[in-house]
Amino acid sequence: MEYMANGFCTEVASLVGSRTEVSLSDHELWTRIVRYGEEARRWRQKFLGLLPEVARRELWRAHGFESVFVFAFKVGGVSKEQVERVLGIEERLRDKPVLHELLVCGEVSVNKLARVVNVATIDNQEALADQVRLLSQSAVETLVRDMKYYTKLVDGEPAADQSANTSMSLSFVRAHGLARLSIGGGSFTLTPQATQKLQELHDKGIDVSEFILTAVTRREQEIQEAKEAMTTETEQKRIAKLPSRHIPIKIKKLIKQEFGTKCAITNCNKLSREIHHTARFSLAKSHDPNLLAPLCKQHHQIAHSIDVKYQECRRL
Repeated sequence: MEYMANGFCTEVASLVGSRTEVSLSDHELWTRIVRYGEEARRWRQKFLGLLPEVARRELWRAHGFESVFVFAFKVGGVSKEQVERVLGIEERLRDKPVLHELLVCGEVSVNKLARVVNVATIDNQEALADQVRLLSQSAVETLVRDMKYYTKLVDGEPAADQSANTSMSLSFVRAHGLARLSIGGGSFTLTPQATQKLQELHDKGIDVSEFILTAVTRREQEIQEAKEAMTTETEQKRIAKLPSRHIPIKIKKLIKQEFGTKCAITNCNKLSREIHHTARFSLAKSHDPNLLAPLCKQHHQIAHSIDVKYQECRRL
């Protein structure tokens, strides 16, 4: 142990010690410290993944520790709460070998697996494993929330049997119209000017509800007509010359007119950050507005996580 400590100190000294021996630029220092941080995180995941087996064999006792908690703290700096969490997750994943392997080998963080353990089933474990490998922790949280939401939409079927719905995979970015704005049970506030105008219409005996419905219907028709015109133009460009990967400004404006500033996925209130091609651009070579949807950062990650080609690229 003393030898390891001396070796570590020697390396640190080589990084930040005498400038006459080693002189690192800001970029070199930052690159190295980030790499060490990533390696530390990776080895910590592996350490946590092996703790359940250490506890099962009681190896901590054979090496003179009072408990697995004392062992984990002294050797890995892991708190009792973290150990209990890992042991609990491992127990719940024993009947789901694909996800269990991710924990044991330390390929995926405990935090991510803790998010999916409540929705994981034997049927959807492989799909979940692919997604937790690729997605950030915040995207995993969004995925789980969506899985629970869509499961509730299915009447008379227990959540555990929703293998088709729980993967959130083949429907939400492909289903035409799924990304329509929905206020659900939410609420919004009208400006005083809008309230006054509607009140004036009501006082004149005009059905305000019918007026609003007519206005909304007209808006949808105008957007659809604009889409059809752009689709024809886009198709002509595709035939004549492959279009640029960058989405034209007028199409972006139309998408914003249709969806506003929020993520297009139902039940998501986050701001949209990316315009997603529901038909992969590398194949379709088209910016057809019918195949575009503005998504938040997390849903954009999820949309790509179901793309087999994207998964292969990320693994490479």
